Amino acid sequence: MGSAIVAILLALTFVGFVIFSVKGGNLTIAFFVMAVLWTGIYFIAVAFGLAKPFNFITDIFSTPAVNYGSTAVQIILGAWFGRVLVDTGIAAGISKLTVRVGKNKPVIATILIALVTCLIFTSAYGVGSAVAIGSILFPIMGSLGVPKKIAVPVFTLSIGAAMWINSVIFVQFQPFFQGYKSPDGQVVAWGDHYLRFGMAAMVIQMIVIILFILVRSKTIRNGKPYEIGGVGSDQEWAPVSPVTYVLPIVPAALSIFFKWPAVPALLLATILAFLLTGNMKSMKKLVSVIGSTAKTAIGDIGGLLIMLFCLMMFQAAAIKAVGVVTPMLAHVIPNNELILIVIFLVLAPLALFRGPLELYGAGAATITLLLSLGTFNVWFLYALMVIPSMIGISACFTQSWNAWSLEYTGLDTKTYLFNGVPVAWISSVLIMGAASVLLF
Repeated sequence: MGSAIVAILLALTFVGFVIFSVKGGNLTIAFFVMAVLWTGIYFIAVAFGLAKPFNFITDIFSTPAVNYGSTAVQIILGAWFGRVLVDTGIAAGISKLTVRVGKNKPVIATILIALVTCLIFTSAYGVGSAVAIGSILFPIMGSLGVPKKIAVPVFTLSIGAAMWINSVIFVQFQPFFQGYKSPDGQVVAWGDHYLRFGMAAMVIQMIVIILFILVRSKTIRNGKPYEIGGVGSDQEWAPVSPVTYVLPIVPAALSIFFKWPAVPALLLATILAFLLTGNMKSMKKLVSVIGSTAKTAIGDIGGLLIMLFCLMMFQAAAIKAVGVVTPMLAHVIPNNELILIVIFLVLAPLALFRGPLELYGAGAATITLLLSLGTFNVWFLYALMVIPSMIGISACFTQSWNAWSLEYTGLDTKTYLFNGVPVAWISSVLIMGAASVLLF
């Protein structure tokens, strides 16, 4: 009787959470409220004698957020490096070189813009960086006559492709699996094992994007030039040395070839950016650029960090509450990996609109349910949830930089989804194949 009541309460609050998320509700509020509700449900289970009491103030609302500090440092440094690439003119230099190479060849130029966007965001992160880069690249694509229905998905999907090897996004996904070990002892961690898969996933998504561009090549060639106004569209940047164009891939290269952790890799790349752009010629100039870029970068991600702290609280509460009904779930959820893969790939678009397959949405509860079973390889569960989540990051307008892209260009959401989601969905199927070989 008690188990049934607890299960019903968890199900009802979960459905409410999904509805709130899908309707665009604030996730910071959603995660915090769910942490409170599921902690309360756990203590209802205690009243029925199904669980033991614990110090919820410490274990739910303190320790998880405090322990997230090391991850927050990586997110801050990644956002800072992205802002440095923009404010020093490196990103603009790469973008303008792309236009010169592809001048009078709009299809080739669009492919190069996709590759450049991916290159920059292998290390850059945050809506601020996306706005700054997009406000350079969208007017360029407009001048080439690349229709908005192609330009916007190309930009957002290319950012999504880069996220596969961006350490900042990885450390945001990692906490969902923190504390969970596979039956064989494996844990989710940044390193060679993941990066082999991450590189393959990035390449696969970029190949699908390029094929999308080639399929639409006639439309691109027949496009009429148009103007896109807005923030940064008319900015002029001081020229920078071409040597700086390789800096976006430095953090990833240091991780892959020299096994550097993300923090020193991002710091070294940031220092090199300052040095190679002449911002270290005087102490006054260096202090000024450090202050301005750091202030902007932290402002870009301040809301994200608060949301992630609340997410950690919810996850801690979910682990406790779901543990009460785990024996019941074991009889409902298939334990065959192939069946789960097929189900999740078919239903992958449920990651859109912060749905039940999007980790930064209702998927936060879904992964908790799967982890509670304790039977699956942790990397299998990572692929099962992160691959659909990447569809949301790449092609859903609830993602902040995607929403900005639509607003900036004036493209309607229906056209964006119609063009972007199929590309992301096809990529997800192929990437799951790579994951089955390289990841789990």
